[in-house]
Amino acid sequence: MILTVTLNTALDLTYRVPRLDVHGSHQVREVTERPGGKGLNVARVLAALGHATVVTGFAGGRTGEGLRELLAGEAGVTDALVPIEGTTRRTIGVVDESSGDATQLNEPGPHIAAHEWAAFLERYGELLRGNTPEGQGSSGPGDGRGGEGSAGDGAGVEAVALCGSLPPGVPVGAYAQLIREAHAADVPVVLDTSGEPLRRGLAARPDLVKPNAGELAGITGTTEPLRAARAAQRRGAHSVAASLGSEGMLLVTPDGTWQASPPRSLTGNPTGAGDSAVAGLISGLVEKLPWPERLARAVALSAATVRAPTAGEFDEEVHRDLLAHLQVEKREEPAPD
Repeated sequence: MILTVTLNTALDLTYRVPRLDVHGSHQVREVTERPGGKGLNVARVLAALGHATVVTGFAGGRTGEGLRELLAGEAGVTDALVPIEGTTRRTIGVVDESSGDATQLNEPGPHIAAHEWAAFLERYGELLRGNTPEGQGSSGPGDGRGGEGSAGDGAGVEAVALCGSLPPGVPVGAYAQLIREAHAADVPVVLDTSGEPLRRGLAARPDLVKPNAGELAGITGTTEPLRAARAAQRRGAHSVAASLGSEGMLLVTPDGTWQASPPRSLTGNPTGAGDSAVAGLISGLVEKLPWPERLARAVALSAATVRAPTAGEFDEEVHRDLLAHLQVEKREEPAPD
């Protein structure tokens, strides 16, 4: 199975309005609620791809209770969240149906006490050792595929995705610590965060990081994506998948560099598109797909998510069509500075 970590979970609310007018009053056509936060979105896409997934992180208060009730209805996703005294945040996405644009409002996360962080670390260690919540299975997809760093029999954790921002109270070096613990258990790690948590996480040598171009420039000081990705590798990342917006994604690995972009422009709600890309990359990792195939899956899933109504979902027909027509191109190395 695949383990996703979301330290700053959220209850995602999506409002759809005919037209969004600043300072105006709006009649909401439709409201949807989903368990949210980047790692939970990743888990939902992984489940749709046929990978059993366990989610951990924090949940608390009435919002956390609602999140966990909704999560109980998610097929293929096991809840291993750690309860906290604070209240899980909400995120509100307002979709303008006239343009397809989305406006996102994110509440701050709850403060995590020292004993709650210690409880999470204990749970994380148990999950890495293959101890899932009572009554829940721990196997991966039914075809028995093994992942890099796994025993190859489908049992236990095949890979870990560390996703999103850190709530108040969690150490800024938290992801670096979690990466080291996963590697000690011989489990590969994909890291998707930004800022100082990303900078410190790189030093722990994650197997793959997935920043966007702006996040990558922020930690390297380099705006040219390929040079910035190489700089991130020098800081510790084994491989780098940089999201480039409408230009797709750049993948830099020790085995080569590739870029892929959707064959056509798609409009819609981009919330969760990056999370779907992570799901494509980590599923390709555990299936041991060649790097170009992992990249193609990630880009197709990301674009298909734009056409879905809510985060953590993707349009399956769009995904299949994009995957059939998407081209992955080999990139040349940049000239030395």
